[in-house]
Amino acid sequence: MTAPKKVVLAYSGGLDTSIILKWLQIEYGCEVVTFTADLGQGEELDPARKKAETLGIKPENIYIEDLREEFVRDFVFPMFRANAVYEGLYLLGTSIARPLISKRLVEIAAATGADAVSHGATGKGNDQVRFELAAYALNPEIKVIAPWREWDLGSRTRLIEFAEKHQIPIAKDKRGEAPFSVDANLLHTSSEGKVLEDPAVEAPDYVYQRSVHPEDAPDTPEYLEVGFERGDAVSINGETLSPASVLTKLNELGGKHGIGRLDLVEGRFVGMKSRGIYETPGGTLLLEAHRGIESITLDRGAAHLKDELMPKYAELIYNGFWYSPEREMLQAAIDQSQEHVTGTVRMKLYKGSAHTVGRWSEHSLYSEEHVTFEDDMGAYDQTDAAGFIQLNALRLKLIAARNKRVKS
Repeated sequence: MTAPKKVVLAYSGGLDTSIILKWLQIEYGCEVVTFTADLGQGEELDPARKKAETLGIKPENIYIEDLREEFVRDFVFPMFRANAVYEGLYLLGTSIARPLISKRLVEIAAATGADAVSHGATGKGNDQVRFELAAYALNPEIKVIAPWREWDLGSRTRLIEFAEKHQIPIAKDKRGEAPFSVDANLLHTSSEGKVLEDPAVEAPDYVYQRSVHPEDAPDTPEYLEVGFERGDAVSINGETLSPASVLTKLNELGGKHGIGRLDLVEGRFVGMKSRGIYETPGGTLLLEAHRGIESITLDRGAAHLKDELMPKYAELIYNGFWYSPEREMLQAAIDQSQEHVTGTVRMKLYKGSAHTVGRWSEHSLYSEEHVTFEDDMGAYDQTDAAGFIQLNALRLKLIAARNKRVKS
């Protein structure tokens, strides 16, 4: 690969990406532009600006952007319309953030005349795939630099030595081995590695950051109402909120009641198994509420087809194919299904659990007069069921008759 002249780096301000910044300058002799995204990770971002300046980045080459609303509106909400869950459990909190970060990396590269982008994902994980597939989908000519696949700084000791040699500030707790690594955004936190690497050992409680232990949650249940319009949550307890504000409020309520904890061993796209501790309090509430409103507004055929499509949709997001034509095709079908998914869901939150206890909508398909055990006043003729059953039984009867004939 021809050496890049200018690189846009996904920059957190942490030790690893600060080392990458300096390494890019030394290894390629190139100009570096830093991009730091506020996706609701809950950290102050101003230190990232100061650290980038300390490392010689010009103020005009430092991009720090609040992307919380775009993240929830254009990425999280479309995903939740599909009720997407990977391997039956994982709500894809890390996966769904990568296409947005890549999108801005490519856009900033175009705006600044950069010919390459760079990320801090390792060569063992899924994120390298997600970042790079998204970047190439948006700009097939872009160069992508993945330092973890190139350099010889393969240990924490080597990284610290490099940082000290080049006067990169190191927080005191970074001089030892971190107990685990954390990725966070408004949808979730993800913790992996070190004390979590043995899947037979229960994760220590200090790993969890956004939720109380369910046993320590309030002893009194709390009721919550979520309002939906066309499949997206738009209000909490009657108060209209922006997408990011909806998720922020759901995180607060879910975390308070110990909801959304997950200890998962998953199959990475690169082939290995990995163990992660995830916290998705708001997302867990959102999924429960969305299924609740769909239960009365979505036709059975559409609902069942969505459930058949969902594993494929979730896998595409997990594997980094957000910008693929097949994900966009599925999204079109999913969005069409949400035309009447409008109404309100009431949930009961209690000690780690969230259950739908009520739902109502002007678009409801539920007809009490058809299902009542009382006199239905002629709304449904029960004798119609006999012919329905006979028609559906015909092939089963033919199979049974054939089997009896063959055996005899």
